[in-house]
Amino acid sequence: MPPLSSHPVSLADAALPPIEVPATVDIQPGSPRQSAVLAAVKQYWGFDSLRPLQHDAINACLDGADSLTVMPTGGGKSLCYQVPPLVTGRITLVVSPLIALMKDQVGGLEVAGYPAAALHSHLSPQEKTSIRQRIQSRELRLLLTSPERLLSDGFVPFLQRLNVGAIAIDEAHCISQWGHDFRPEYRRMAELRAFFPGVPINAFTATATPPVQEDIVAQLGLKNPRVMIGIFDRPNLTYRVLPRVDRTRQCVEAVRRHPDAAAIIYCISRKDTDSLADDLVQNGIKAKAYHAGMDADSRSQISDDFRSERLSVVVATVAFGMGIDRGDVRLVVHAALPKSIEHYQQETGRAGRDGLPAECLLLYSAGDVMKWKQVMARGASETGSPPQVLAHQESLLDEMQRLVSGARCRHKAISEYFGQPFEKPDCGACDFCLRELETIEASHETAQKILSCVARCGQSFGARHVIDVLLGSQNQKVMEKGHNTLSTFGLLRGTERNLLTSFIDQLIDSGDLERAPGEFPVLRLTSRSRELLRSERRAALVRPRSEIGRSQRETAATAMLGRPLSVEEHALFESLRHLRREIAEGLSIPPYQVFNDATLEEFCRVRPSTQDGFICVRGVGVRKLEQFGDRFIGAIVAHCRTHGLAVDAQAGSRPRRMPDEASSTSGGRDTRPREMTVAKRRAVDMFRRGSSIEEVSAAIGRAPSTLCDDLVEYIMAEKPATVGPWVPDSLYQEVAHACTAAAGTRLRPIKDILGEAATYEQIRIVLAHRKTQGHES
Repeated sequence: MPPLSSHPVSLADAALPPIEVPATVDIQPGSPRQSAVLAAVKQYWGFDSLRPLQHDAINACLDGADSLTVMPTGGGKSLCYQVPPLVTGRITLVVSPLIALMKDQVGGLEVAGYPAAALHSHLSPQEKTSIRQRIQSRELRLLLTSPERLLSDGFVPFLQRLNVGAIAIDEAHCISQWGHDFRPEYRRMAELRAFFPGVPINAFTATATPPVQEDIVAQLGLKNPRVMIGIFDRPNLTYRVLPRVDRTRQCVEAVRRHPDAAAIIYCISRKDTDSLADDLVQNGIKAKAYHAGMDADSRSQISDDFRSERLSVVVATVAFGMGIDRGDVRLVVHAALPKSIEHYQQETGRAGRDGLPAECLLLYSAGDVMKWKQVMARGASETGSPPQVLAHQESLLDEMQRLVSGARCRHKAISEYFGQPFEKPDCGACDFCLRELETIEASHETAQKILSCVARCGQSFGARHVIDVLLGSQNQKVMEKGHNTLSTFGLLRGTERNLLTSFIDQLIDSGDLERAPGEFPVLRLTSRSRELLRSERRAALVRPRSEIGRSQRETAATAMLGRPLSVEEHALFESLRHLRREIAEGLSIPPYQVFNDATLEEFCRVRPSTQDGFICVRGVGVRKLEQFGDRFIGAIVAHCRTHGLAVDAQAGSRPRRMPDEASSTSGGRDTRPREMTVAKRRAVDMFRRGSSIEEVSAAIGRAPSTLCDDLVEYIMAEKPATVGPWVPDSLYQEVAHACTAAAGTRLRPIKDILGEAATYEQIRIVLAHRKTQGHES
């Protein structure tokens, strides 16, 4: 690829002018490249620094090099392909497997003022045309699309006429049949090299073992790629792996450890998903089931409710969460064994994406292994997969089973599985290191009684029947078989049935029992059983302690993230969450795209009373300061005044701006770069003259979505008598009637009533104008 500086883009061709970048790598402090990168990161994301791996991945793209970046969920991998086009002024194509994932990412970027769009099948013809026009006008810096659409007829030639700067392959593990989520359509991504010669291809994934990493490089045809592997350990996550003794009770207890917090509970089958959701509801927990057997509208509504914080607990099959970037998930429960460590890492990775403490609870039974093997065999038969693929899937399942049955640090086991050492002697954030499992009294004798009962029953019955005998049940089957006369009949009378089930699973995991394969698996002794029965080796059966304390869960994470919020600060946090939700509903976006929980917590510790203090909180960019700063500062100051808290209690985590940077607290100085200030002033002047958004966009080269925000601010500030230049009077009346019918100002219900008669932008304009006229709905 030629040096980036040899691809100039004139300011007339781009809404965001490129920053001149040297052709050679230069990452020294104060270098032009680093300054350009950090300026973009600061303006759009509110960060003042990058993690080392992010810096390396961004520089690989800016150097025109192919690359593979493996960065665990929550590590900020999307930033690695979002930053370069802001520096070069050239569009980046992003291949993404899920529509929900694309929509969430674009929604968050638009809130930050970043010019991005996604092309997918859920768009109307008008929306698709608009995006193509934005691509042609050089307005966009990021275009997300699926592999199928990217290689569809006519689209590649259209893109070849553009100045494409890079191609990013997200979820790149999908290209490898040895990975945990193989998608055949990803194999065609290697064709992009021929269509875009010289354009760097940068692959990104959150989970990939060394063999999968090698396969990604080979399948994409990456040339001399820079391979960058992040740290897989997530110290803010507390891992718990417990025998499934009472699924409902254990899930209820886990959810109640995180009141008012987001939780995802995973099951293997649709049937289990429905039944567990019903059980939670009966225990007073508002929960919904989610699986592929539901109609599309129901699934979409549940996803929207979860994103918008109207629903906190979802019980789902593993598909849920792939397209959801909600950062404040505090609990992920696996109500059954995941089918691989890669799946476990990815699914637990949906917890604590904001860096705050979160819990990952896995409830397992040895029967889960048989269930998964049946599912895998059926899937292989239906798809005609070669035998080696099924064998590989079963080997991944075996690795997962070893993880749950092993008595060792969970963080260490996961890190080493992905080929990374874990040097800490005690992670302080898993059930093993927190000593949350206790060995039962008479553990060895109980194990002997179970094995003896299996032998007395002729090794011809399943776990349920063996348990019936041990409990002294006089049901029909026990009586018919004469097993009420066995010496083991009633030996464990009074023990909880679920606990006995767990003990049998533990003996299977330790190799002292086995389940015969088949539709009705029976329990059999193994070569190890004799040693235990003769007491040549002693058994240890465990059960979870009765109480799991919240303070234990936060042991490691608190040390990493700082002191927890005080009672008074937590009250402010809940107040700011309410404000965040209110703002998000008005904009029809998920609340976490306004600010995540980590930023809200810092607001509560810092309690800024000025814009200078507000922008020094990590996560506050220029655009978000403009959009939300006054409302949040006002809420913080009012709450502190009412509850006797001091404002400006400490400095924010970001350094104060340099004297030559914009400020907005004194002397009327503005917080934005000067070129943005001039552009906005020009926009407002044109709005005063009645210019349309399209006319203003053509004149000053700003995105229509950004200009709509400017127009709404202008209407609220100057209260024009009419908004006729932007919304015809007849449509204004239709929107007003829809507001009344929807009984509120939330955009989605109003849009649902109006359908295609009005755009979201037109609705926002009418709502703003009606508010200046004294109408709240």
